[in-house]
Amino acid sequence: MRRLTKPQVRRAHIAAQGLASPRPDAPNLGHVVRSIQQMGVLQIDSVNIVERAHQLTLFSRLGPYEPDLLWRGLRERRVFEYWAHMASFVPIGDWPLWRHRMDHHAEVAWRRIRELREQAPGYVESVYRQMQERGPITASDLDEPGERKGPWWGWADGKHVLEWLFESGQAAVAERRNFTRYYDVTDRVIPAQYRDMPAVEGEDAARELIMRSAERMVVATAKGLADYYRQPIVDSRRVVSALAVEGSLVPVEVEGWDEPLYMHPEATIPRTVEARALLNPFDPIVWFRDRTERLYDFHYRVEIYVPEPKRVHGYYVFPFLLGDQLVARADIKADRKAGVLRVPGAFLEDGADANRVAREMAVELREMARWLRLGEIAVGHKGDLAETLRRAV
Repeated sequence: MRRLTKPQVRRAHIAAQGLASPRPDAPNLGHVVRSIQQMGVLQIDSVNIVERAHQLTLFSRLGPYEPDLLWRGLRERRVFEYWAHMASFVPIGDWPLWRHRMDHHAEVAWRRIRELREQAPGYVESVYRQMQERGPITASDLDEPGERKGPWWGWADGKHVLEWLFESGQAAVAERRNFTRYYDVTDRVIPAQYRDMPAVEGEDAARELIMRSAERMVVATAKGLADYYRQPIVDSRRVVSALAVEGSLVPVEVEGWDEPLYMHPEATIPRTVEARALLNPFDPIVWFRDRTERLYDFHYRVEIYVPEPKRVHGYYVFPFLLGDQLVARADIKADRKAGVLRVPGAFLEDGADANRVAREMAVELREMARWLRLGEIAVGHKGDLAETLRRAV
């Protein structure tokens, strides 16, 4: 069995995720689309304390770029939105790969959809018809959108129907305005050349998604491979075992990692990587927290929902990647009204060189401030790296 070191796996992982390549001088739509293709999936998140996560993930790979390029990619049908990890953008060519999941939701409707069909016959069909006649639309555009139920995030019936139509492939997201989804019938959103391609069914889709996960993670557990595209873990373990038996996945050992691990057979391991990036909490490098801790020796938890007095590092904390290690973290906030990129706290990992880390992080913060059109960077006092970083900035 092949044996690898953690640094080898980290370097391969970073390169596979597009973080080891030089950033383009003038990022364009092609760069944005290729970056999404390389990651396979770009997670969407609503938190806007700095910039939304999907934009931040691209910034980490491309540097300062025009954020509308992502929306242009959606409008020009170079990418589409689906529940591929969480809510995500994925390459348009992958539409047939997700049809199996859409068809499943069309066949096995959500409980609320079944209830609506019993309690309000014709309502689901009416929502589809209105979208067909008026689309792109939001739930509030419906004749009878219904009332929200429960907390502020509770969906009204109209929203339930539109979301089910979306998840079952009968509707697609035509665009987003101010982060709001606008739904339209699939035929008007997904180009015919992709709609008409044969769907990748059941077992074949599961195998393909596992192999794509392995390509982007390089080395992972069965649980990690399942998580990348949020596949059922029990079925994924069976698929991973079968792929390993036939040689499509290669079992490996990694020092200090006592779980069964699998590697993509065509993985390359660079001798060095010259990576430097601030990573948002929803970046593929760090979104699977157990793996981040095992591989990068970096304990990371999102503290957005932790009461402020109990937060250890801050509200929206960016791990800092330098070379093949996560060497620090910084709590960052864009104060748009004041025109300031604020860094309330900065924290060094054990063994990292504070002066070098601060110097390199300062470069990334300046790039981020320029991208966000903020004229100043203000570093606070929290954390053992704060003072050194303040001098470097």
